[in-house]
Amino acid sequence: MPTSLDDVSTAPETAEEMSPEQRTMARRSALSGFLGSTIEYFDFVAFATASALVFNHLFFESMGPRGATIASFATFGVAYIARPLGAVLFGTLGDRVGRSRTLVYTLLLMGAATFAIGLLPTPATIGIAAPILLVALRLAQGLSAGGEQAGANALTAEHAPKDKRGLYTGWTMVGVGFGTMLGSAVFIPITAMGQDFLLDFGWRIPFLLAGPLALVTLYVRTQVKETESFKTTVLEEHGADVAASLTAEPGPATVPLWEIARDHWRNLLRVIVCSLFALTGTMANVFAISYGTEHQGLDPSILLTITSVVGIVTLPVAPLMARLSDGIGRRPVFIGSVLLIAVGFFGVFGAMSTGSYLLIAVAMFATMLVAVAGNTVQAPLYTEMFPTRVRYTGYAVGTQVGLIVVGFSPTIAAALVLPGVNGWVPVAIFIAVCMVAAAVSAFTAKETRGLSIEEIDGAFIPSEEEAQSSGR
Repeated sequence: MPTSLDDVSTAPETAEEMSPEQRTMARRSALSGFLGSTIEYFDFVAFATASALVFNHLFFESMGPRGATIASFATFGVAYIARPLGAVLFGTLGDRVGRSRTLVYTLLLMGAATFAIGLLPTPATIGIAAPILLVALRLAQGLSAGGEQAGANALTAEHAPKDKRGLYTGWTMVGVGFGTMLGSAVFIPITAMGQDFLLDFGWRIPFLLAGPLALVTLYVRTQVKETESFKTTVLEEHGADVAASLTAEPGPATVPLWEIARDHWRNLLRVIVCSLFALTGTMANVFAISYGTEHQGLDPSILLTITSVVGIVTLPVAPLMARLSDGIGRRPVFIGSVLLIAVGFFGVFGAMSTGSYLLIAVAMFATMLVAVAGNTVQAPLYTEMFPTRVRYTGYAVGTQVGLIVVGFSPTIAAALVLPGVNGWVPVAIFIAVCMVAAAVSAFTAKETRGLSIEEIDGAFIPSEEEAQSSGR
C-alpha cells in the first residue's frame, strides 16, 4: 500500500499514451474492483437467498410464516441502514488517506463478517442471541459495502485513460454480475439436495467460501498504487506523508461530506435517485424467488437455476455496454436501461403467475439483459459526478442513501403483494415508479464521457464571483 506521494502512478490522457507501468496499474485496479465486487455481491446474494429460503425457518420460525418472512427480509435490509454510515466512514478515509488503503479495510471487514455468519449457531443452540448476532454481522457487512464499490470505481476511474474510462470502471460492475451469478449458482446443488440438508449445514457453505475469496482479493489490492490525480488534489494538502492526512485537524475544508453538502448536493441527490436502479437485483434475486416459491408454488432450485443461467448468458454484454457509454455517452445507455426494466418486471411476474418455467426464463432473460447496461454504466456515471477531492465520499454516500429503499424493497414488496394470481401487480408498479424516477434523475445530469479527470475536476472549480458569493 502506498505510504508517500512518491508511491503513486500517473494516469495518461488516452489509452494509446499508456506506458507499461500505467497499463499494469490500470488493469490491476480494474481487477481489484472486479474481485471486490464479486465478493460483495456473492455475499449479497448468499445472504439474500438465505433470507428467502433459510433464515425464516431457522432464526424467526416462532413468528409464524408471514411474520418470519418479513423478519427475515428485514434482517437482509438492516445492512442498508449501516451502508450510509460506512459510506461516510470509508469515504472520508478514502478521500483523505487514499483509495487503495481504504479498500483493504472494507475487504477485511466484509470477508470476516460473512465467514462468521457461516459459523453462527442457531436459536436452537444459543436462543435469542442467534438472531441478534445475525443482525450484528449483517450490519458489519453493510458498513463494508458502504465503501467498497465507490472506492473501487474511484480508484479505477483515476487510473483509467479518458477514452476508455467507462470500460475500465465497468469491470467493477461486471464483478457485480459475476458475484450475483456465483451466489445464486452455489445454492443450486445445495437446494437440490433437499430441505433437510439446506437447513442443517448446506446454507453455511456459501458463507464459508467467502474467506478464501477475500484472501485472493486482498493480495491483488495490496499491489495497486494510488493515482496521480489523488496525489495532486488531496495528498499535497497534507504534505508528502499520507499519515499526515489522518492527523490533520478536521474542519469544513477537510471533511468531504461537508463539502459535498455545500457544493455538490445536486449531484448527490441525482446519485441517490439513480441508485433506485439497484431494485433490479433485489427484486430478481430475493423477492421474485420468495414470491414464486411461497405464492406460486414454484421450485426454488429451478428459479435459482434460471437466475444463474441468465446471469452467465448476459454477463458478456457488460463490457460492450461500458464501451458503448464511452462512445455515445453515459446518460442514454443508463436511461434506456432503466425504462426497459420498468416494463420488464411486469413480464417477469406475469410469467410466474402462469407457472411456466420457460416463460419465466424468457422474461427474466429479457429484463436482465437490458439491466446489464444500467448496472455497468452507473459506475462511470456516478464517478464523474464528483471531483477527485470528494469523489469517494460523494459516490459512496449518494449510492448508499439511495440503497436504503433498495435494501428494504423485499420487505416493502412482501407488504404490497395481494392475494390471488395477480397479487404481484402493486409490486411491479412500485418497481416501475422507481425506475422512471432514476431515468428522470439521470436525464438532468451533465454528460461527461470523454473528459479527463483534470477536466472533470476543473468543471467544479467555482469562478471568482461564485467563490465570493458562497463565502469561500
